[in-house]
Amino acid sequence: MRIMFVGDSMTVGSAGDITWRYRMWRHLNATYGGPYRIVGPRTELHEGSVAYGAHDFPEHARRHLAGWGEGWLHLAPLVASAVRRGKADTLLVSLGLIDLGFYTDVPQTTENVRRFLAEARAANPRLRAVLLPVIPNVRALTDPSFAAQCDAFNEQLAKTVADLSTPSAPLLLASQPADWVLDRDTYDGTHPSASGEHRMAAAFADTLHQGWSVGGPYGAPYGDACGGASGDTYSDPYGDAYGDPYSDSYGGAADGAYGRATFTARKRTDRRARRALAAEFDSRS
Repeated sequence: MRIMFVGDSMTVGSAGDITWRYRMWRHLNATYGGPYRIVGPRTELHEGSVAYGAHDFPEHARRHLAGWGEGWLHLAPLVASAVRRGKADTLLVSLGLIDLGFYTDVPQTTENVRRFLAEARAANPRLRAVLLPVIPNVRALTDPSFAAQCDAFNEQLAKTVADLSTPSAPLLLASQPADWVLDRDTYDGTHPSASGEHRMAAAFADTLHQGWSVGGPYGAPYGDACGGASGDTYSDPYGDAYGDPYSDSYGGAADGAYGRATFTARKRTDRRARRALAAEFDSRS
């Protein structure tokens, strides 16, 4: 199995992020009995950073086709080359939010999904893929039109998966990440925090397991243990525990509930944490 992660800023991550890609890699190592490889033309985080929050994430497992501000529109022209070069046979795709937010309406975005899949299958006619519905971000809380677009696109995505899935090139629609709460599962209303990374990985992992018997169910816990009020660390269900770099802001008992107005302050705190992690990484290099 040759897996390629495909996504936007929620997938690529930025300096200091652990990423759901890392969570998925750990899950596959723990539960998948067959050989596999992670492939893709890129390895960096946003802006070319290599300061991953998990220092045991090897470069060969960091490969992906994801980019900050890139959606179905941007990656459709690139996917055939990436699949061909990496000999990918399985795609895990999280796209659509950036398209709807900045570039295309629901029909145009749906057409770009079809174009993306056609390009990918041109490179590998037996390619299979798991597609994650759009996870509405903080904008959807105050913009009913955008929220409706997210819902409408997710309906069209489900229909597209049903229409285009074939026995030789199957498609699966993942479920929305379980119990997604913006204040807990993102650090700024869009991008996943530690608990959000686990939930995104779990959505893909459980779909792979249920649909194609790949690996096992995603290991628990990944909810309250990821920045809950009970402590300053989160538990990795697959072994080593990492101290949460955002625990002081995203997990202390005093911060048990967040209102929308706190996102800006939390983002500033997050940026300081990222800079500190990046500086630490550079000093070790």
